[in-house]
Amino acid sequence: MKRWLKGILPDPRQVVDNKCLGVFGNLLHDPNLWHINRHSASGAVALGLFVMYLPPIGQMFIAAAGAIRFRVNLPISVSLVWISNPLTIPPMFYLAYAIGAWILGRPIRTFEPAFWLDWHNWFSVMGPLLLGSLICATACAAAGYVIVQGLWRWSLMRQIRLRRKRYAAARVSTPSSRRQI
Repeated sequence: MKRWLKGILPDPRQVVDNKCLGVFGNLLHDPNLWHINRHSASGAVALGLFVMYLPPIGQMFIAAAGAIRFRVNLPISVSLVWISNPLTIPPMFYLAYAIGAWILGRPIRTFEPAFWLDWHNWFSVMGPLLLGSLICATACAAAGYVIVQGLWRWSLMRQIRLRRKRYAAARVSTPSSRRQI
């Protein structure tokens, strides 16, 4: 799993040279932000999935600041916020609104473009949307953390089993040295 992650993540120099992240300066040179282990990967996934449900303004900056603060993998956390993009934002935030409205006991508006494009209507929608976004962000972060922890553990156990098989096969194939009396 670690090799796969290293293969798809950008080079740290590319991320450090990004103009948007330049405000962090020397903080980006912390090796823990680039190290991949179970803790840094699962924490970065949780952070990135949480931030993707925040309003889509400054998500990369917030994910980078969170990665620096919590000392988790920066490229993973920053790249996961791009799950929320112009194609995925409408269904994501409508789901968040519906969950928030359901919890608050308000009627759920259907997805009518005329209603949603009129900014005057957003005042009545903002409460359920923010509550639903917080709930969805927390649920996605928790699920992402648990899934990465589980996959990492499964991968590690698989490697241990393969190593034990190789060791057992090597012991059987080599003759044991016996003392001759």
